[in-house]
Amino acid sequence: MTTISRTRNFGIVAHVDAGKTTLSERILRFTGRIRRTGEVHQGDTVLDHRADERDMGITITAATARCAWRDHVLHLIDTPGHVDFTVEVSRSLRVLDGVVVVLDGVAGVEPQTETVWRQADAHTLPRVLFVNKLDRAGASFDRCLAAVEERFGVLVAPVVVPVDGDADCLIDVVSARLLIWADAEGLELSTGPVPERWRSLLEQARERLVLACSLFDGSLLEELLQDGPLGIEPERLRNALRHATLERLVVPALAGSAYTNRGVQPLLDAVVDLLPSPEDRALPLGLRPEADAPLAAFCFKVVHDKFGALTFARVYSGTLREGTRVRRGRDDSSPRVGRLVRVFAADREDVSLATAGEIVGLLGGDFITGDVLSDVGSDVALEPIHIPEPVTLRAIEPQTRKDRDRLGGALRRLLIEDPSLRVSTDADTGQTLLAGMGELHLDIALRRLRDDHGVGVTAGSPLVAYRETIARSADHDVKLKKQSGGPGQFAHIVVQVRPGAPGSELVFADRTSGGEVPRCFVPAIERGLRDGMTRGPLGQPIVDLEVDLVGGSFHANDSHERDFQLVAARAVREACRLGGPVLLEPWMRLEVTVPESELGDVLGDLSSRRARITDLEAGVGTSTVRAEVPLSRTFGYAAKLASISHGRGSFVLEPLAYEPVPGALVAEALAG
Repeated sequence: MTTISRTRNFGIVAHVDAGKTTLSERILRFTGRIRRTGEVHQGDTVLDHRADERDMGITITAATARCAWRDHVLHLIDTPGHVDFTVEVSRSLRVLDGVVVVLDGVAGVEPQTETVWRQADAHTLPRVLFVNKLDRAGASFDRCLAAVEERFGVLVAPVVVPVDGDADCLIDVVSARLLIWADAEGLELSTGPVPERWRSLLEQARERLVLACSLFDGSLLEELLQDGPLGIEPERLRNALRHATLERLVVPALAGSAYTNRGVQPLLDAVVDLLPSPEDRALPLGLRPEADAPLAAFCFKVVHDKFGALTFARVYSGTLREGTRVRRGRDDSSPRVGRLVRVFAADREDVSLATAGEIVGLLGGDFITGDVLSDVGSDVALEPIHIPEPVTLRAIEPQTRKDRDRLGGALRRLLIEDPSLRVSTDADTGQTLLAGMGELHLDIALRRLRDDHGVGVTAGSPLVAYRETIARSADHDVKLKKQSGGPGQFAHIVVQVRPGAPGSELVFADRTSGGEVPRCFVPAIERGLRDGMTRGPLGQPIVDLEVDLVGGSFHANDSHERDFQLVAARAVREACRLGGPVLLEPWMRLEVTVPESELGDVLGDLSSRRARITDLEAGVGTSTVRAEVPLSRTFGYAAKLASISHGRGSFVLEPLAYEPVPGALVAEALAG
């Protein structure tokens, strides 16, 4: 049985097409977990095992795999690179201890790189950097490292460097040895002395590494001055680098080309040597990363297939055993744990228990993302997963009567699998609305309704998830009075509304005094305010609102909670009408890469889409445009860019913020 100190839970994150899945496949091959390496372009990878992933050549769902390297157990999660599936990355990072950030050696830091870096920061995850695709023309290891330092304000330390920019010849900076691959498959790695002609490159890289590690161990500076960059023992330097990495003072960087099988073994060594074990990560008070400690497990993902529900869980503390009862935190119930399995992409292996530090699958059971499992009778709380609000909607209709009967259950299962989706009903048309993070996200969700859940639907054109707020403060007085005999109704409140900070949703304060409105009715008033904010004067959800309860009255016999709740809902809608409704639309951050010759046409098209150009960057034969653009103007952009660039352009979108719709366009937006 592997000790927890020899366990590594890590994920591979990157911008789309940086080579995450290709690298993951090589890791599984070199650790002996698979016999043959799959290729993304051939649609036969192990980790991208779903039909939609293989058809589109992208990772859509995070895939888990367990393998071994140097007597260590590695739990690897390969995450999506497309921003539409950012919740898959977020909930994976929530249960990991470290990450490998992959960069395209030509493109460097790309938009989704920034997103996943911020997500890793949010979870305080140590990381190592792998600069990939150094076999491609225009790739530069040094340029990528400089971009990371500039963009993220971190100190990058080279651990493996390329010679003459070529991934076929790499130097291990820590051991001061040349890495030599004798075969095309990259399985036979040996080391040798660094030739004299590359000695200065090694000395420069090692000096940079020593200086970086001295942030943790100041005595390394004295040794550097006394013995020179090559005089420090590799083990001494490796230990200092590990501590500096765990403290997130330094980001170690490695070089290679996953596709040509170069640089993967040194990366595996870095995962073992530099990334944390579960016992290196902090846990809430009272929990210990030990098998005999109190149980604490976190459910971070649920999928459904022909065998039923499969829940992925990370065991932080204690032991999760098959057949035992556990406490489920959200409803304080005590469900029984059914079968436990280790998941390897699409395959499963039965196990009887999972101890602290392990990632395991639970078959069956009514679990959802965010469930906390603990010993019966205990009370354990773990940090929840933040789920972003969706920005794109599509109206869906079942195709047949059979589909109509099955749609509700299929949507429930779909929302359990992907909590970033939302389902609602249009109050005017009665249509079912499916909301998600983008066009691709919704396309995949509709495909899964059909393929995984057997429900065919017809979908309308994408719609924008508009919101509304107010332009100015307003006071409003609302009274409900029905006292004509029998049980009466009485509720009276005076509210003051004003614009709130962006992203604040509702900020409520009770500023009454002297018992004008009894405290027992205040929670009902807040519930009513939230009810009223679901549909404002413009027909959209109200956001970013501050509401003060400044007055009111009640009747000792005829006032009830439901009365104040109804009055509050009416009050907030009417007050917002007085406060000048403002329609808000989601804006997106856009990055477009095109051949230089097509730049003018791309800029002209963006101008017609109300885009704001924020940056222009010239590359090797290409230009990169960074812009901000309303979501409503991005629908169909993929086809337009393909036409303008003759299929040679690419782009990435990610949510930015909500902004007011220009007055002249409000009627058009609401009509759409």
